[in-house]
Amino acid sequence: MRKIYSIILITCALSKIILAQGTLEDYQRAEKFLHFNVYNLVQNLYLNANWIDKSSNFWYKTELENGHRFILVLPEKNEVKPAFSHQKLAELLENKLNEKMNPDSLPFSKIKFKDEMKTILFKVDTLNFKYEIKKNELSIYTPKKDELKKNESKSPDGKWIAFVKDYNLYLRDTKSKEEFQLTFDGMDRYDYASPISWYKTVDESKGDTYDPEIWVKWSPNSKKFVATKLDRRNAKKLYMYQSLPDSGMRAKVWSYERALPGEDLPLQEYYIFDVETKTNVKANLEPLEDLWAGFTPNWAEDSKTFYFAQMARYYKALGLYFIDSETGTVRNIIHEDANTMIEYQMVGCKLINNGEKVVWMSERDGWSHLYLYDGKTGELINQVTKGEFVVREINFIDEKNEIIYFTAGGVEKGRDPYYKHLYKINYDGSGMELLTPEDAEHEIQFSPDYKYFIDNYSRVDLKPKAVLRRLSDGKLIKELQESNIDKLIATGWKYPERFTVKARDGKTGLYGILQYPSTFNPRKKYPIINNSYSGPQAVNVPKSFRRGIWNDWAPLAEVGFLVMRIDGMGTAMRSKAFHDVSYKNLGDIGGPDHIAGIRQLAERYEYIDTTKIGIFGFSAGGYDAARAILKYPAFYKVAVASAGNHDHRMAKAWWPEQYMGEPGNHYIEQSNLTLAKNLKGKLLLIHGDMDNNVNPASSYRLAAELVKNNKDFDLIIIPNANHDLTWRSKYATRRRMDYFVEHLWGIKPPKEFEFKEYKK
Repeated sequence: MRKIYSIILITCALSKIILAQGTLEDYQRAEKFLHFNVYNLVQNLYLNANWIDKSSNFWYKTELENGHRFILVLPEKNEVKPAFSHQKLAELLENKLNEKMNPDSLPFSKIKFKDEMKTILFKVDTLNFKYEIKKNELSIYTPKKDELKKNESKSPDGKWIAFVKDYNLYLRDTKSKEEFQLTFDGMDRYDYASPISWYKTVDESKGDTYDPEIWVKWSPNSKKFVATKLDRRNAKKLYMYQSLPDSGMRAKVWSYERALPGEDLPLQEYYIFDVETKTNVKANLEPLEDLWAGFTPNWAEDSKTFYFAQMARYYKALGLYFIDSETGTVRNIIHEDANTMIEYQMVGCKLINNGEKVVWMSERDGWSHLYLYDGKTGELINQVTKGEFVVREINFIDEKNEIIYFTAGGVEKGRDPYYKHLYKINYDGSGMELLTPEDAEHEIQFSPDYKYFIDNYSRVDLKPKAVLRRLSDGKLIKELQESNIDKLIATGWKYPERFTVKARDGKTGLYGILQYPSTFNPRKKYPIINNSYSGPQAVNVPKSFRRGIWNDWAPLAEVGFLVMRIDGMGTAMRSKAFHDVSYKNLGDIGGPDHIAGIRQLAERYEYIDTTKIGIFGFSAGGYDAARAILKYPAFYKVAVASAGNHDHRMAKAWWPEQYMGEPGNHYIEQSNLTLAKNLKGKLLLIHGDMDNNVNPASSYRLAAELVKNNKDFDLIIIPNANHDLTWRSKYATRRRMDYFVEHLWGIKPPKEFEFKEYKK
């Protein structure tokens, strides 16, 4: 009898341990894994090279247990060493500042090498210091004031400053200070050299004021520059109502210019200005609509040709244009058409020999590839890359040896096709060679002379390492640093699990991650939460370690959930066919793939509880979360939608027009407002009232439809919060966590738990 009683006691104790979730202890542990606290537990996640002049020499800052040190790398000498004697400099600083100095924690984070690397400059508070390394001499100096205002741009040779004033362009001689007015017809909302700002907000009680910035593009020889004349006269506004202004009791109304799908866009005209003659020519093109076409307009190296790409409205056509800098004559070199849309991220271009040839990126054969064109005739010479992989970027062209360096994903079989690797290939498509062999995500920095590159490589389950390689053949020169994550591991934190499942078609491989709590027990059943972002411009699943820990799902896992991320069909960086699933079909949200993925994982792992499935997301992911619970009410039980763009008719024009085309009935059909009547589960909407990316009216309108249909839901408006509220607002993070604990676990969370940010 005593033995049976003991077994009952043990069983009861075990069931209590297994069932206890969402407790105060869980929240305290989750606090450690908030992104800003996790970063205090790791060191050297990424080596940022600071190149010295135009050489291959560079310095970087390496993190120590309680500080940092500066390291100098001389690739040509195969030498890595301290940039200076930290001990000697600390002693000199003690004398200058009359305070104790730790050589491992010098009070500055940036340095600048001068005098052939014999001297470094740095700043402590308001004091500027010059340290002569070999002489071991430290002095305070007053730097020459050469700060440009935001309405000014200096020529590469430093002789001229172009600036805008009273809607017009001016030129100033930096030596004589003589000024020349270059244009005279600029006017309010139709002015020169103004960059387009989608996010400038205006206090309507004061009205808009002219506070100019400048966008000009100088020719390499400093003799010319390009500027646009921007016509915003037909621009319309969106508004935000600030209930809690900085002062006073009256609410404020703010506005910002924002075209909605189908509305008039700002128009641009290109002008080329001659510095010596103080004249200009206008490019002989009709005014161009403000449509991002994939790369920044630029000059050929000989300063004779300016080139740019231009999309047609609704992104179904694209052209590459050359402007003659003397005459303004424009030639259309390359033209692309698409049955669906041309993805702006899959556009790339580099000139060879000042435009004699052109390397061009295109998805015309179903994959993003490189093509070589004759820049004079516009004729295709040959396709350079071929196969079922995705070229991501043209990085560098070695004209002498006729070699193209580029990044791509999906070449290496058996690896995650999203991992970026660096390759080289000959102009004719022969000799393709991998330069970054590790099975990982590679983040590349090239030396200014393109002799070497820094490779920061990692995975979500592989801590980062930074190495120096020779560009010509990828040869490893030096292992520079490896991250230290010992403190993170000591907390019990678990690497996310990478997984693959099949898409809705039963054939296509999908890639995702599953985050476990540090207290994971495989004998227990866990609700699963889908962290969704199906925006077709993005890859939602992180590939690098540093992005993998800068997240908002690990803390959620700590209170008793499995959290899943997956990239379903319709998202970026795969084949054109894979991507086009979302064209005119954003309402798909990859839902069938997410559901199929969860079901396959549940077959694989008995600890997944498919009766308790939640979803959350931010921005386009907020749209996903609300749509999922409205479209699949039998599958998703709880949803938290933050800053969701719930109706694409209200979104900034470029995004829905890129992926939904011209407005039509499909915009209405794919509005979350249309599905409001379907709500059965628990839905929380969160929005910042000063969100000038996704206007809060988007959530208000969905709320209105839910009210109209007599549906129970929850709504939180965060006062004075912008679009990044889920990263900046600890309150929003906690309320989202509470919502899942209460409605998936069915228990009351700790009341008003306050997340704290740890100091490093």
